Amino acid sequence: MKVYISVDIEGVAGICDWKETESGDSSYYQFQTQMTKETIACIEGLQEAGVEEIYVRDAHDSARNLILSKLPQGIKIIRGWENHPCDMLAGLDHSFNACIFIGYHSRARSNENPLSHTMNLRHNQILINGKPVSEFHLNAYFANSLNVPVIMVSGDQGLCDLVKQENPDILTVATKKGLHGAVISKHPQDVCEEIKTETIKSINKLKELKRKDFFFLNLIHPVKVELFLRNHQQAHLASFYPGAQIVTDDIVSYTGNNIRDVLTFLLFTDK
Repeated sequence: MKVYISVDIEGVAGICDWKETESGDSSYYQFQTQMTKETIACIEGLQEAGVEEIYVRDAHDSARNLILSKLPQGIKIIRGWENHPCDMLAGLDHSFNACIFIGYHSRARSNENPLSHTMNLRHNQILINGKPVSEFHLNAYFANSLNVPVIMVSGDQGLCDLVKQENPDILTVATKKGLHGAVISKHPQDVCEEIKTETIKSINKLKELKRKDFFFLNLIHPVKVELFLRNHQQAHLASFYPGAQIVTDDIVSYTGNNIRDVLTFLLFTDK
């Protein structure tokens, strides 16, 4: 079995301030370490469940955050940005049996996490087929388009609740609960132990269900995206992408045949 782990930082235990996500800040190392520990817990769970091939994608900011020397042996690590339409899943293809998302977070404009956003801070929100989406949505849609299920997600409680609304078969680990500008967090070690346990359960569930599509999200085609930008100049520029159009001064829409078309639009216009 071959499994892909995508790791972000804004959803790990305890983190609650943007400075804690930034390399070079004095508070960063503590949460870089927690990001690494939660990743280790997932890897150990996969290994105990008998997974032979494990790929880990460092998917936060510089994509150079995980402390490599602390990770278990026998895995592959993806670092740096590929400049791909779905770069948080760089290298993912049809050969993988499953994806797991660690340290993910609530969508832009959500009060469930002080660090809530979708992809970056240059826009206010992204709608897919009229629904506000998170990075979980965008990445899960892309993984599903490759016939790869997302079987487990860890992150803030708001995200976990949303994941269960989308598909109750996907296992979740809530690391903390948002309290507007604050968080109520589980103990970091408790989170790691829960991630390991739920990772094992998710692999066993995948084996039992046998059909990957039990874990898929529903996505109607064609796919319409609406990008709510922070200023009208950005929207004007994005409107020149082939097929895009201005909805209002700061909103641009585009309809693609599939999620890859939409992610390509976002790659070239959300700058």
